[in-house]
Amino acid sequence: MANEVILLDFWPSPFGMRVRIALHEKGVEFEYRDENVRNKSELLLKMNPVHKKIPVLIHNNKPVCESLIIVQYIDEVWSNKNPLLPSDPYQRAQARFWADYVEKKLYDCARKAWASKDEEQEAGKKEFIEHLTVLEKQLGDKPYFGGDSFGYVDVTLIPYYSWFYALETEGNLKVEESNPKLIEWAKRCMQRESVAKALPDEKKIHGFLLELKKTLGIE
Repeated sequence: MANEVILLDFWPSPFGMRVRIALHEKGVEFEYRDENVRNKSELLLKMNPVHKKIPVLIHNNKPVCESLIIVQYIDEVWSNKNPLLPSDPYQRAQARFWADYVEKKLYDCARKAWASKDEEQEAGKKEFIEHLTVLEKQLGDKPYFGGDSFGYVDVTLIPYYSWFYALETEGNLKVEESNPKLIEWAKRCMQRESVAKALPDEKKIHGFLLELKKTLGIE
């Protein structure tokens, strides 16, 4: 096949959601393969032998790994539609900076908010809200992080929105109360077909999290 695209993914993964959104934004047809992360396929191990993790984009039998790198790759290869990164070098650098901020700051403290107890959980919740507040300040009154256009930082951050309900329920967080503009932005993003198609239902995510807590022995 001249332009075969396969995505190795796991449906609740916010990292995989980024790739799905980018592919939908570009109108790229792809084959989705949901991985069992506890019993990884031979294809996943072959295509990502270093980290052995999803997501992996396989384009014409060549693998691209790590979600932010994959999104940039998609933006460069399918450059004729809905650019995700700005053309201006400075603005592009700023977009990469804030995507990197999301990547480095949110995941660990979000995990602490539902997987920890007592002081560690409270610290995780506090950090999570603090990081969201920094991002909300950067968003300001703009429709999207890049201004009027949905772009790279939006793709990087919006998958966490599908986890907010589970985090609020299991971690007793009140994201909308502390970050109302960010919730408005998230609802705006959800009106895009690419995002709506890529993000699972929040109740389904919550159910997954409850099962995960049982598996991990977290009460």
